[in-house]
Amino acid sequence: MTAIALTIAGSDSGGGAGIQADIKTFSALETFATSVITAVTAQNTTGVTAVEDISCGLIAAQMAAVFSDMDVRALKIGMVSRVETIETIAAGLVGFAGPVVLDPVMVATSGDRLLREEAIDALRTVLVPRAAIVTPNLPEASLLTGLPIAHDRAAVTKQAEAILKAGAATVLIKGGHGDGPESIDLLFDGESVRAFAAPRIATRNDHGTGCTLAAAITAHLARGYALVEAVSLSKTYLHQALEAGRGVAIGKGRGPVHHFYRWWTA
Repeated sequence: MTAIALTIAGSDSGGGAGIQADIKTFSALETFATSVITAVTAQNTTGVTAVEDISCGLIAAQMAAVFSDMDVRALKIGMVSRVETIETIAAGLVGFAGPVVLDPVMVATSGDRLLREEAIDALRTVLVPRAAIVTPNLPEASLLTGLPIAHDRAAVTKQAEAILKAGAATVLIKGGHGDGPESIDLLFDGESVRAFAAPRIATRNDHGTGCTLAAAITAHLARGYALVEAVSLSKTYLHQALEAGRGVAIGKGRGPVHHFYRWWTA
């Protein structure tokens, strides 16, 4: 059967992140993409100029429409800017038995804030316990836990432990915002730690990397891969998409990765 995945996230009019990046990633990884849009952003490679939330009624209706008709094998939750949206999504997940990938989108690549301050606690208490895996970058892990941004493995471990304590089954803290010749993502499950490393790529085309990695994990889970293998394959996919997109000129700011590098050369 065709693997079906669902993304619940915001729309990026620039096409590099959010719903658009998720659908591109699902498609590149041979997974049928369905979507629930939580917000619409006016956004390009230089920043976010406007955000408008979708009504809770329409979010709930989108979820019901997809779930009532399609066999969704895994889903990803991205941008959820407010408390009401978080609560609506949680209600819509009742009865869904597949893995949930929670990408706590709080700040865009441009630095624009995408999650309201008052919604952080709801994200932590309502959606984190529902997640098979939570995938924050270093700044997001700091905001989610209230701890300082980690600069070493001990600090990253402390943050992961806090997220696990909040109810997540596993936590992948991404190292893209770190230093050193390698970007190292650390996967914690409460008993062991696995490291996924790739050479750090010098590029300004990194818009949507977090969305892309989380969507790739979701696609691989939908296709039946175990979690560790899904993370490993997704790390490789993102690295190659970053490498392939390094010389692409799209927009005046931080461009996107090349999601379809396997199919055409940019």
